[in-house]
Amino acid sequence: MRDLLPDEMARYRRAEEAFGRVCRAWGYSEIRTPTIEFLHLFTAAGTLSPQMLERTYSFLDWDGWSGERVVLRPDATIPAARLYVENLSPGDVARFFYSQSVFRFSTGDESREDWQCGVELIGDLGLAGDIELVLLGRAALAEMGLKRAQVGLSHAGLVRTVLAAASLSPEQQVACYDRLLDGDLTVLEEIEARLPDLKAPLHLLFDVEGGKAPYLANLRAAFLSALPGLERPLDDLAKITDVLERAGCEYEIETTLVRSFEYYTGPVFEFRVDGKRIGGGGRYDDLIALVGGRSVPASGFALGLDAVAARIDGPVRTEQSEAWVVKADSDGPEVLAAVFAAVERLRQEGRRAVVGAPSGEQEPARWELAISQPAGPLVYELRDTKSGSEARYGALEDALRWQEERR
Repeated sequence: MRDLLPDEMARYRRAEEAFGRVCRAWGYSEIRTPTIEFLHLFTAAGTLSPQMLERTYSFLDWDGWSGERVVLRPDATIPAARLYVENLSPGDVARFFYSQSVFRFSTGDESREDWQCGVELIGDLGLAGDIELVLLGRAALAEMGLKRAQVGLSHAGLVRTVLAAASLSPEQQVACYDRLLDGDLTVLEEIEARLPDLKAPLHLLFDVEGGKAPYLANLRAAFLSALPGLERPLDDLAKITDVLERAGCEYEIETTLVRSFEYYTGPVFEFRVDGKRIGGGGRYDDLIALVGGRSVPASGFALGLDAVAARIDGPVRTEQSEAWVVKADSDGPEVLAAVFAAVERLRQEGRRAVVGAPSGEQEPARWELAISQPAGPLVYELRDTKSGSEARYGALEDALRWQEERR
């Protein structure tokens, strides 16, 4: 469990606002799904892996003895798919984005609530949809100030084809893939023993990072005769990387990108900054049907706000020119009323203004307005903390006019 302090919250908000601006510009509309969902949404269709279900917070939505088991939302994509099925016409292309939390049990000091920014693109756009999401993710990260983001690419069909060709049961396939993700490459020798017609070692497929277009050509030459099912995934990746190269997008091919979720069916990708994963996603063409809709192609991705906010450089501050502090030199009712009237006026004009003194975590105010009543009428003393210049007036309007001339 942990709190978000003001400076950290400011970074989160900056990332969320930048993400929203980019998504709207690309034609995406914002959605929000419930924090509590029915458990069967995640279990009946087998949409979550057993490992993910073990980390789900579930409890009885108490209604006598007939209550239904519900969960704290462990994933944002599956609720978005349900939202699409229940509220939109099948066949329409839907572009959603969201910023919301997911809840997953963990041990020790790890956070149980993670905030995510994500998008879902539901409808048949083919590979253009996958490419759109990769470029949208990079654009959003650049808008947040993370211009060094790298893209990792893979295809769920690569792993599935090899494991299926080895005649492994579904349970054995999951176990083998988990060993691959854990870096246990001895599993490749066990799979090769089941595939005597392979023309090349599986290490070439599963143990290479940073591959480019020539790497895909090498895989095609080495494996297609023994594993013809690899043709579609390799073709998809070749087309995607061709477009990304033309768009100036740097990428690296890494076969074992798919993690945790069972529902990925096509191209998958992840975003990294300084070598650390900060988000990812991919194509999940079967999910809409699994949650009760018609079969509709779809893909999406999510960025971890914790990871993104930690990498936003420098303090997140409002413009200094908009920061004001308004002080009273006494607690006389007329002076205090003038102070709150001045603050209200500044706020109506869209400026940040506080009474008395800024909070400790806020930046120093650019403008300091002191209101006094030494004898008779009110006096407004305004100081520009940047230049040190000061002015003294008998009316707020005159003080504001002086300030406007110095902005």
